[in-house]
Amino acid sequence: MRKVSTLGCLLVLLSTSLAAQQPAAPPAPAQPQGQQGLTDAMVQTAAIEVPRLVEILQLKPGMAIADVGAGFGAWTVAFGKWIGPSGRVYATDIGEKQLAFLKQSTAQAGLTNVTVIAGAERATNLPANCCDAILIRDAFHHFTQPSDFLRSVVASLKPGGRLALIDFPPRPKTEVPAGVPANRLGHGVPMDVVISEMTAAGLTLVSSEPKWSEKSQPNDLFLVAFRKP
Repeated sequence: MRKVSTLGCLLVLLSTSLAAQQPAAPPAPAQPQGQQGLTDAMVQTAAIEVPRLVEILQLKPGMAIADVGAGFGAWTVAFGKWIGPSGRVYATDIGEKQLAFLKQSTAQAGLTNVTVIAGAERATNLPANCCDAILIRDAFHHFTQPSDFLRSVVASLKPGGRLALIDFPPRPKTEVPAGVPANRLGHGVPMDVVISEMTAAGLTLVSSEPKWSEKSQPNDLFLVAFRKP
C-alpha cells in the first residue's frame, strides 16, 4: 500500500479548509424559459421596417404608438428610440414570457417612454383614444376572437389615427391554428380577409402592399394600412 507523506496530508487539509471558506457564487438571475433574448434577425428586420412604418403611419416625435403583439420587443425598442422621450410606446402581449422580455428589452435600452401592458384574447387592454398609431405585426393570424379584438383596437385609436398590419398569407398545406376562424385557410391569413375584417370594424383602407419587404424575416409578408375616421 502506498504511504502518504505528512506534508501531503497537511496540504490536502489546508486546501479543503480554504475552499470551505470561499463565499458561494451568487445565483444567476432568473431568465424566461425558451428563447433567451432578441435575435439578430429581429433587430435587423425592425431596423429595416421602422423607418418605412414611420412614413406609412405618419408618425412624428412626441406621438403615441402601440405595438400590439409586441413579442420580444425589437419593434417596441426601435419605436421608443425614434418617438423620443416626449412620446409614448405601448407594448402589449398575452404571453408571460413575452411580457418579461418586453420589460427587460426596454430597460436594457434605457427607455423610459414605454408602457408594457398585458393584453387579452378579446381586447388590447389599451386606454381609450390613447394612440396616434398602432402596429400589429405577425400576430393577427393567431387571433381567436378577431371581431372583438378589433373593436378594442379601434377604441384605442384617436380619431384620424392610423393602423398598420403586417402578416403573411396562409402557408400551403398547413392547418388553421386551434381556435382561429376557419377563413384563415391555414397558418397565416389572406390579405383580403384582413381588409374585410378591418373595414367591418370601422377603419378605412389607406394602402396595401402585397410584397412588404424582401429583406424582412419572414420575407413573404404583406402590409395593409388603415385610418380611423
